[in-house]
Amino acid sequence: MFSSLHCRNYRLWFFGQTVSQSGTWMQTVAQSALVLFGLHGSALDLGITTGLQFGPVLVLGPVGGLLVDRFDKRKLLLLTQTALIAQALALAVLVASGVANLWMVWLLAFAMGVIYSVDQPARQSFVVEMVGPEDIVNAVGLNNVIFNASRIVGPAIAGVFLVTMGMAWTFALNAASYVAVLAALLAMRASELYRQPPVPGGKGQIREGLHYAWGAWRLRVPLLMMAVVATLAFNYSVILPLFATVFAGGAGTYSAMTTAMGIGALVGALAVASCRRPGYRLLVLVTLVFGAATVVTAAAPSLPLMLALLAPTGAASVVFVATTNYLLQLHTSDAMRGRVMALWSMVSLGFTPIGGPLTGTAAAHLGARWAMALGGVAVLLTAGAAALALRKIGEERGLSGAAEQLATKPTIGRLAEAEASSTRSS
Repeated sequence: MFSSLHCRNYRLWFFGQTVSQSGTWMQTVAQSALVLFGLHGSALDLGITTGLQFGPVLVLGPVGGLLVDRFDKRKLLLLTQTALIAQALALAVLVASGVANLWMVWLLAFAMGVIYSVDQPARQSFVVEMVGPEDIVNAVGLNNVIFNASRIVGPAIAGVFLVTMGMAWTFALNAASYVAVLAALLAMRASELYRQPPVPGGKGQIREGLHYAWGAWRLRVPLLMMAVVATLAFNYSVILPLFATVFAGGAGTYSAMTTAMGIGALVGALAVASCRRPGYRLLVLVTLVFGAATVVTAAAPSLPLMLALLAPTGAASVVFVATTNYLLQLHTSDAMRGRVMALWSMVSLGFTPIGGPLTGTAAAHLGARWAMALGGVAVLLTAGAAALALRKIGEERGLSGAAEQLATKPTIGRLAEAEASSTRSS
């Protein structure tokens, strides 16, 4: 389950990212609380904030992926982490000075999205350089352990800081957390990295990456599934604060919901880390489970029951994310890894700007329960469509294999007949 930690470079990354991701979750909770409770924003305002935070990833993702393929990933990460420190400090100063306004939050959310367009594909691609191809499955699983362990720790700390210290200190602590990643990157031994030669510059490289991903069904299927699920079912930063108001709660209730979901997600991440080789059948199965759990959770009549149901929902969601990530890493060439993982970041993060306002609008007109349930139904339909597509691909591959055998049989038959005739002549 923890085999990748034998690698010193990955061990540094693991602990640095655990601290940093906890800070990021603190800021996520604080930012939603600032918009909804501090600035008295609406559900649509919250959806717009989420959209602006991840929108640049959708537009700039291919450019970020190309940068990752062409430049040193470690140096790129040093730059992006420094920029994220500046963004978090700006939020802390604005809130502490009492001049924070909605448009300022939106502007800084957009700035974070621009940074993420490079940071996300760099982080995903850098995993292989730290551990090599043999431990990639375990490393991808442990990356999700980092993400989900921080999902538990971060919101819990955020809840304490929001109540006792205020929002400004929460944003400031997130800025300090990025120092852990910078220290880890600087302490790594460059000689022990499995570095790939950078891709030389040339025309049409972004288009080449798009064609490469679309032309291989092993990449196309998980990318399309992630696109639909991320758009319609992953908008928890919009839907969970609204459920907090449904149960007459505030920032503390929202933090408890995020923590409950994170506990389940951590269990799911550990399960993936111990899995030898997740496949496409597991991807379809866990998508079905995730969709069903989302629908059931949306109908929870009380807060304790919803907290209990959020745990399996979180577990299924992280197994889905980790499986798509692993399948893409497994079937992507080293020269294309940055661009393919940029596409994964685009659909997993960048499609949120589309889904955020949609979820906010649905919640405003139909209520939070219906908005969440509709997302679950979309996930179930995605699982069904993927199952049909994979079955069709399997049938086509079977038919092509059978056709090839039929095409070779007459030749083999003629060779046998010629050999028999030669034997009779002798």
